[in-house]
Parts: sequence; structure tokens; C-alpha cells
Amino acid sequence: MVTLEDVLEAQRVIAGRLHRTPLLSAQALGAMAQPPVNLFVKAELLQKTGAFKVRGALNKLAGLSAEQKQRGLITVSAGNHAQAVAWSAAAEHVPATVVMAETAVRSKVNATRGYGAEVILFGTSMSGIFDHAHQLERERGLLFIPPFDDPRIVAGQGTVGLEILEDLPDPDLVIIPCGGGGLCSGVATAIKEKRPQTRVVIVEPEGAPTMRRSLDAGKPVALEKIDTIADGLTAPFTSELTLALTRRYVDDAVLVSDAEIAQAMGLILERCKLLAEPAAAASVAALLTGKVRAAEGAKVVAILSGGNVDRERLKQLL
Repeated sequence: MVTLEDVLEAQRVIAGRLHRTPLLSAQALGAMAQPPVNLFVKAELLQKTGAFKVRGALNKLAGLSAEQKQRGLITVSAGNHAQAVAWSAAAEHVPATVVMAETAVRSKVNATRGYGAEVILFGTSMSGIFDHAHQLERERGLLFIPPFDDPRIVAGQGTVGLEILEDLPDPDLVIIPCGGGGLCSGVATAIKEKRPQTRVVIVEPEGAPTMRRSLDAGKPVALEKIDTIADGLTAPFTSELTLALTRRYVDDAVLVSDAEIAQAMGLILERCKLLAEPAAAASVAALLTGKVRAAEGAKVVAILSGGNVDRERLKQLL
């Protein structure tokens, strides 16, 4: 498991090396909720590499031994974790290999290469990509860095929750986008351990309900099919670690449609002047559609987890 002390230690590890992203007022969007709320957005889209993922990656890599770093790293990602590992590996002077789908967002592929990682494009299904990455891990003797199933990665993502409470000590509700569960389990651990009365709700796309189905089943469930515009939330499975933390600390899990996500993206751009990728906009979509509700005037935080979206794709979505 991951404890509050693990998250606090991660905060000490990454301090001064990453951005401390702002918590911004989004009252215009909050007024659209029913009933209206005092809305704030945690702007992780302004983080290095454009997403929260670099927090966990840097915390993980900073804790590796010299022997582990010498072996080199390999990971698998739809995009944001790829960039996070590539950037962190460069910062720690470690060679990195990233396996991504052939259909991965081209701007995310280019950014990952730009940070210095070797990118291998393979297949179209995330489950097949994981298998290929583990094959290369064995053949090359590399160290696999999981996208979410690792205590130090979860603890690193949890630092988002610590920063939220530092800027807003008494939130009534925190809404978190969820894929494999690294962000939601880390943030929920930090929030609930420091302020148990805060309600924590996670949001997934209807086309990738990995955590919702795992919660319903009481065990990690692998999805046979994934179909969503929110590529940052397309983990084909969750893990024992992230599921256990989510079951312990998260109050509810809801689903939003791709159309609702796209609508929220446009509203965030218009009203907040922030470019959120589909995965990030899911948190706001849940509030504006009434999938998540809070009392009138409640203090609500929606985490905007990333802003890495291809320009051509953006044109289509908007």
C-alpha cells in the first residue's frame, strides 16, 4: 500500500525539479453546474511534459540504484507517461525505451522522442503493447517502469493532492480523471488522510470503464475493448495496488460520454483559457452534466490532468 508519508516523501523528492501547478478559480464553469458551485481547477496541464505523469516518473527514477539506472528503462504508454519517463530519464541520465501504439497521438510520439527516448511503435491494442514491452525487457535486460502499478509512482501522483490542500485547505469535493488509477489512488490517499470529510469522486469515459468495472467486480478487470477520445484514460486494466487504494479512499466512480468530454473541452478553453486534453476535461464534464453533484456553493476542485492534444485532433473535437 501507499501511505501519506510516502506521498510526503515524494513531495520532498520532486521539490524544485517540477512545476508547482496553480489552483485556478473557474467560477464561470462552476455557475453552470446544477446547483452552482465554487469551482477550482488544478492545472496539471501546465506541468512539465504537459501532464501530471512526470511527478510519479521522477519519484520512481530518483529512487533507482546505480545498477538499475545502468541497465536502462523501458515502459509502455498511450502518451503522457511516455513523455514523463523520457523527460525523467534524461534528467537522471538514464537511457529509456518507450513502446507506444501505432495509433498513438503523433504529437505525443514526437515529444517523447524529443526528450531523448527511443520510441517503438507496435500494434493497436494496449494489452498487446504491454506484452511486447515485457518481451523487450527480457531480451535487452531493461528495467520496466509501470505506468501506474508502482508505489513510488502512485506516491508521486499523490503530490497533486497535497498541493490542492495547501492552496484550498477545505474542499468539499475533489473530482479526478481515472485510467489505470495511479493519479486517483495517489490523490485520494493524500486528500482523505489529511481531510477525511472531503468527498473524492473519480471519472472515466464510457468507452474505457476500467476502474468502475474493477470496483464492481471486487478485483482488477481487463477490458476487451476500448473506444474513447480520451486516450489518456485508456489503460486496459487496473492493478491490485490502485484498486485497493481506490476502494479504500474514493467515494464514487462515474462515467461520461465522449460527447460530454468534447463539450467540456470547449467550455474549458472558452471560459478558463486553458487547453485541456480529453482525459483532463472528463473531470469537468462529470460536474457540468450532473454525473457528480455537490451542495450549492460547495468548494469543488476538478483536476485538469494534462493538455497534450494533437492540433488536427483538436480541430475535429471542437
